[in-house]
Amino acid sequence: MENQGQGLHARVLESLGPAITSGTYPPGSVLRTDELEERFDVSRTVIREAIRVLESMHLVTSRRRVGVTVRPTEEWNVYDPQVIRWRLAGTDRPRQLRSLTVLRSAVEPVAAGLAARHATPEQCEELTRHALGMVATSRGQQLGAYLVHDVAFHRVILRASGNEMFARLGDVVAEVLTGRTEHQVMFTDPDPAAVTLHVRVAEAVRERDAERAEALTREITAGAMAELDILAP
Repeated sequence: MENQGQGLHARVLESLGPAITSGTYPPGSVLRTDELEERFDVSRTVIREAIRVLESMHLVTSRRRVGVTVRPTEEWNVYDPQVIRWRLAGTDRPRQLRSLTVLRSAVEPVAAGLAARHATPEQCEELTRHALGMVATSRGQQLGAYLVHDVAFHRVILRASGNEMFARLGDVVAEVLTGRTEHQVMFTDPDPAAVTLHVRVAEAVRERDAERAEALTREITAGAMAELDILAP
């Protein structure tokens, strides 16, 4: 019964969340729990659990006798990985990708410079391994396999920076990279120059060259933005 309840809660959440983030229910919209129960044919407990999750993301507020109200967009927890996923699945995807890529451009080069100063030998090994994994999967339309190494590479950079704030952005970057792949905002094979840049960043971090690591990562994020201009104008 518990698994069934979780499945029902997930089904409600995966319908309401995207509907809110896509603007089907714009800010200020009021959702009534009794109507949601009828629409999804689930119990009040299931609806309340889904609403609690949406409240934790700051997408809605729930008040007795008022109902569930969609909050203004600027109040949403836009760093929540699920909120990012829902927004990237909507019609506003190009703008979202740009916004997230600007965030990456501001954070990742600095994180790479810090990683060159603070990375452990184990983290340097991880970076090199994933950079070479990106090389190995960059041809033959292996985007799924490439993505695994790409996400892991950028997580290591953020962790190795030694800054806990940067490290917590690993899930955000993972959702951006995953969303680009899942929604086909990628070339069928990654840009060879971008792949090579990842290898060079791993080398710069290993060699403790902070200035070069930062500059090379800035090239990576600039390239990602240039790709958006072509694939998601």
